[in-house]
Amino acid sequence: MVRLSGFILAVIVVSSCSQKMQSYTGEAAFKSETGVPDYANIVYWAAHPDKKDPSDTIPLPLKKTEKEKLADVFFLHPTTLVGIRENENNNAKIDDPFINHKTDYSPIIYQASAFNESARVFAPRYRQAHIGMYSEKDSASKYTAFNLAYEDVKNAFVYYLKNENKGRPIIIASHSQGTTHAIRLIKEFFDGKELSKQLICAYLVGMGVKKDTYEKIPICTDSTKTGCFVSWRTYRKDYDGEWANRLDTNIVVVNPVTWKTTNEIADKSLQQGAVLYNLKKVYTNTQSTQAEGSALWVSHPRFPGSFLYTSKNYHAGDINLFYVDIRKDASRRIGYFLQAK
Repeated sequence: MVRLSGFILAVIVVSSCSQKMQSYTGEAAFKSETGVPDYANIVYWAAHPDKKDPSDTIPLPLKKTEKEKLADVFFLHPTTLVGIRENENNNAKIDDPFINHKTDYSPIIYQASAFNESARVFAPRYRQAHIGMYSEKDSASKYTAFNLAYEDVKNAFVYYLKNENKGRPIIIASHSQGTTHAIRLIKEFFDGKELSKQLICAYLVGMGVKKDTYEKIPICTDSTKTGCFVSWRTYRKDYDGEWANRLDTNIVVVNPVTWKTTNEIADKSLQQGAVLYNLKKVYTNTQSTQAEGSALWVSHPRFPGSFLYTSKNYHAGDINLFYVDIRKDASRRIGYFLQAK
């Protein structure tokens, strides 16, 4: 997760550490004897259907929309290891209570929960790479940090397949660093593999995914497609910087309002709902959207206090600005997948 300046979008995915942790506190503060996650132990899962966790959260206006859990979501959270590297550690400790709490009450509650309407949510803890490793010049150190994180993700997924999946349809969902690992996971386990028959959709959000990334996994070109993937990165429509531009056609951009790759502007009236820090509110019709070049371009979102946010990089809101749109899309694709079977 990129650290952004400003107030409003920062609180979308970074909750107050003073928030009550309830009975979940003990798991966030567990002690690992080896420092290596054992995914047979439920404490190494930030989200798991066999325990009550923040991914079970449903924003108040959406409480009545919950449906039968007909599929599984394997969610990979973004970077929550930011700030100064303690003892120059390039990866998070698996039992760090501060990092685990930050993960649970930031991306798990505000991002992973978007997928819980019709699916069980699994989200492994993993020894994520420090945010600074994205700009690390030492290629060996960089590879080692990200590879360690990926090995945890891979081990968690293997455990899930052997012990939890039992042939159920699968959604892969991720944001930022989570997407870095999800891209690799799909290539290793789904692309041209038998497991692709169980793939409903992969939501690879917050990172640029090249159009030629996969040989057999296509891009979802509308909301009825399954066995495919979607991706986008969000910027204000007047953004002019190095991270995205309207001329780069090598990156996959699916509009999370229309679920198409075409570049027409979707009016804000089509946006179904953003969920921010206040889980009692859903904000509808907040911004127009356009998929063009290497990014998703949006108008300045309109909700209480949004005038305080001046950054044109909306990375922190990649999921939350389209929370309801994503929620409905996941349920819709599950339905299409099961109909086809």
